[in-house]
Amino acid sequence: MNQSTTIAPKKLTIAIAGAGGYIGRWFIHRFKDKYNIVALSRKKLKSNPNPQVEWRQVELYSISSTIEALRGVDVAIYLVHSMNASTRLNQGSFEDTDLLLADNFSRAADINGVKQIIYLGGLLPKEPEEKLSRHLKSRLEVEMTLGSRSAKLTALRASIIVGPGGSSFDMIKNLVRRLPVLMCPKWTESLTQPISLKDTLEIMDTCIGNPSVYNKPIEIGSPEVMSYRKMLERTAEVMGKKRLVFSVPVFSLGLSKFWVGLFGDSPPQLVSPLVESLKHTLTVSPELAFKEKEISYLSYEESVDEALNSKESPKMPTFYEKKGVKNTVRSIQRMRNQNGNSAIWVANRYNLWLPSFFKFLINGKKNENGDIGFHLLNGNKPMLQLTMIPDRSDEDRQLFYITGGWLVRRFDYGWLEFRGVLDNRYMISAIHEFVPRLPWFIYVNTQARLHLWVMNRFNSYLRKRND
Repeated sequence: MNQSTTIAPKKLTIAIAGAGGYIGRWFIHRFKDKYNIVALSRKKLKSNPNPQVEWRQVELYSISSTIEALRGVDVAIYLVHSMNASTRLNQGSFEDTDLLLADNFSRAADINGVKQIIYLGGLLPKEPEEKLSRHLKSRLEVEMTLGSRSAKLTALRASIIVGPGGSSFDMIKNLVRRLPVLMCPKWTESLTQPISLKDTLEIMDTCIGNPSVYNKPIEIGSPEVMSYRKMLERTAEVMGKKRLVFSVPVFSLGLSKFWVGLFGDSPPQLVSPLVESLKHTLTVSPELAFKEKEISYLSYEESVDEALNSKESPKMPTFYEKKGVKNTVRSIQRMRNQNGNSAIWVANRYNLWLPSFFKFLINGKKNENGDIGFHLLNGNKPMLQLTMIPDRSDEDRQLFYITGGWLVRRFDYGWLEFRGVLDNRYMISAIHEFVPRLPWFIYVNTQARLHLWVMNRFNSYLRKRND
């Protein structure tokens, strides 16, 4: 007599970029037994309170490191926003940095055959792209980039996620806690739909491996529509604080950033893009609303109570302090690429343009190995030497290692790249982990400034050729 056996379904392997952040650590806490979780961190693991969770060290600025981190992964969750600088000098806007990181992640997911990427971004207003704040436009660009290759993208767009440890809600909580009188600027009348952490995690879980949410944006929020001013008032009620809250008919961006940063105990890199986005109405559109499952949404008061009084706390691992090379530099610049030129064309053009731009000061030479050297006047030793890496370059990306030059301290560390992004609408030029030979104070005030100026001139040159 045959006995039927039930085979348990194979656990999906889920990688989380941004695993140490607010959403990442709570996702791990809730679902560590449901999925095989691969948590990604820039730092090396020291101790792990959850042995079933695998922590992998990754440098998301490096495509090769990101490829290695995503090996064997079914679904990747992308929770990276405007990473803190990992170098002493970082020349690059948060938009260009986020765009490059998303492109790295998309490439690595494609190479590894990752089936789905889930990106948690922000609600977008019903306005043309050119009218979006820098912060929201960047979120849209990241979304488009993550969905540009073989991995199916599920873009979850959320407003403020209310839960214990959330930076946006902490800002509101701190304003209520510290100010008996809340004089609210005009932007606090803008409408939005906050959502609880609990409901957000449930929606994320529903989307994992779900073909019906592939390649589509989904907007999430509790059914309650409210203004930011109303959020302050209702937060005060839950906290048991009597607060006088009133609006003033001004929208002073600088004053709002100062007010929220000072009394909300929030860093400028969080406050600035958030306040810039609050001029928009950020509500869930019916056609993009989450419909995959009935959710018993927590009310705003329930969400706040949970955020303030939760007894749960995710257990986080400890890490070794990252010991990198001192005085490293990263410089990222975006250039318009209206004619859709390939990265090969732009890299070759740069190698020709730089000596011609400086006329008799700089000469470009190729040695017998194909290395490109930029020489001052007729000097024998190059200021900077670049080695092309063919097996890690393609039409959309050209990679050069920095392998020599008297302006360089280390020849085994940095790299230069040109890459096309957003369907070659833009070209990104980036130097990573460059270690200058000049004393730091002199470098910052001379060579670093010169590099930015030169790249701006090259951008102007490309723009003229495209016109």
